[in-house]
Amino acid sequence: MGESPQATCAPYLSLIIPAYNEGTRLGATLRMVTDYLGSQTYRWELLVVDDGSDDETLPLARAFAADHASLPVRVIGNPHRGKAYAVRTGVLAARGKVVGFTDADLATPIDTLAAAIDRFAAGADVVIGSREGPGAVRRDEPAYRHLMGRVFNGLVQIIALPGIQDTQCGFKFMRGPVARKLFAVTHLYDEQSAAPQGPAVTGFDVELLYLARRHGYRIAEVAVVWQYVSESKVNPLRDTLRNLRDLLLVRANSLRGRYR
Repeated sequence: MGESPQATCAPYLSLIIPAYNEGTRLGATLRMVTDYLGSQTYRWELLVVDDGSDDETLPLARAFAADHASLPVRVIGNPHRGKAYAVRTGVLAARGKVVGFTDADLATPIDTLAAAIDRFAAGADVVIGSREGPGAVRRDEPAYRHLMGRVFNGLVQIIALPGIQDTQCGFKFMRGPVARKLFAVTHLYDEQSAAPQGPAVTGFDVELLYLARRHGYRIAEVAVVWQYVSESKVNPLRDTLRNLRDLLLVRANSLRGRYR
């Protein structure tokens, strides 16, 4: 039986927004997210984790939290170590019974949370946004980007995660204990990993989902309406090669017995 969000006095939801050089849009994002969460019946907290930005992202986030002191908004400043490490920082600081993250550009609308929470009520342990399959919509995405994504996903399904059509959508939620367990046993982007130079799109999602399946957690997909953002930090060639490397490392780590 799934747990009702209304049944808990502690925060039901911890939402993490990792942010790297998002000064031009973070203010609008935080207003939209807190307006939405403020209209819900469950208790929540919002954690903004700055990934060592060199623009106004961190002071802007801190100013928002100070100006909205009645809201459960926390801001964490990290050195620049990439999105995976920023999300991990948020997970370890989160107190919610459900913990998850979404991108600062809100390419997946925040109201998609309602469908994700329904999946937890139905017994899921991990809920991921999917831009593929019935009900999913991709808006304004260049054809070459979609093709590259489908080729990569084909490799993901062959090598690591058969049956999961979209590992890279930046909208993922887990039961709190599940999130903490998974991020405790990841290897690709932990404290020992080299810090990336500039923005870096990585395959940490593949490792996370591979470990979730390995531990027997129930993964549910939610079809999303996803908006391609032209200011995206994705570098198609560089990031595709990095993701491919990460995919192969996940498989190699598994074969070497590094995952427990």
